[in-house]
Amino acid sequence: MTKTKILIPKSNYIRKLVTYTIPENTEKLRNSLFEAGAGNIGNYENCSFNSKGIGTYMGNEHSNPEIGERFEFVEADEIKIEVTFEKHLESKILKTLFKNHVYEEAAYEIYNLENTNQNIGLGMIGELEAAMPEKEFLNFVKDKMQCGVIRHSSFLDKPIKKVAVLGGSGSFAIKNAIQAGADTFLTADLKYHQFYEAENQLLLADIGHFESERYTKNYIVDFLRKKILNFAIVLSEEKYKSS
Repeated sequence: MTKTKILIPKSNYIRKLVTYTIPENTEKLRNSLFEAGAGNIGNYENCSFNSKGIGTYMGNEHSNPEIGERFEFVEADEIKIEVTFEKHLESKILKTLFKNHVYEEAAYEIYNLENTNQNIGLGMIGELEAAMPEKEFLNFVKDKMQCGVIRHSSFLDKPIKKVAVLGGSGSFAIKNAIQAGADTFLTADLKYHQFYEAENQLLLADIGHFESERYTKNYIVDFLRKKILNFAIVLSEEKYKSS
C-alpha cells in the first residue's frame, strides 16, 4: 500500500522542552538535543523554534557564573530553544541538556502536549496501487492472509482503494476508519450488531483473530534484528501443539 499512516495516533505522548542559552552555545546545544531524539515531527527531523531575548541573573556566594561575577546583576543576550520529544526520551533529553549547556544552572521547562504522535498508535490506513472490486479484494485478502472464511458487511458496489487495518479485536476503531475515509476496514472478532456500524459507508471485514495477527511475529523479528545487532534473532518454524 501507499500513503500509509497510523489509523489511531497515540495521544499524551509528546512533550516539549524549552530552554535558554547564549548565542555561542546555541548550535552545539540544539544539535545535541537532536541527536538525543528531540525535534522529530512526522516525516521531519531536527525541528525547533528559536527566538532571541534578554536573560537576567545574579549569582550568590556559592555560584560560579559563566558570564559575570558573583553578586553581579547580569543582562545577557540569549536564545530560547523549543523542541518536542517523545516522553520515554525525557531522561535522555535532560542528561543531554545538562551535559551540553554552558551555564552552571540550566533553566528549562517541560510541557505535556495534546498533539498526537503520528508515528505511534493503533492500526494503519493506506491506499492500494489500483482500486479493486469488493469481491476481488476480499479474495485477495483471503489468499494473502490465508483465511478460511471472511465475514463481512453488505457490499456497497464501489471499488476498494483506501484500506484500514487493525489486528486483533478492532471493533472500537470502526468509527476511526469511517472518519479516515476508508473504503474497507479489516479486523477481527466483530459481533453481529457491530457490522451495522458500517452504516453503508465502508465494507467491514472480519478475517479472524489469528489470521489478522499472523505476520506480527515477522515484524517483531525484523525490529529486533535492527535494534539488537550483537545477538542472533531467530524465528522458530515450530508450530505450537496443544496436549
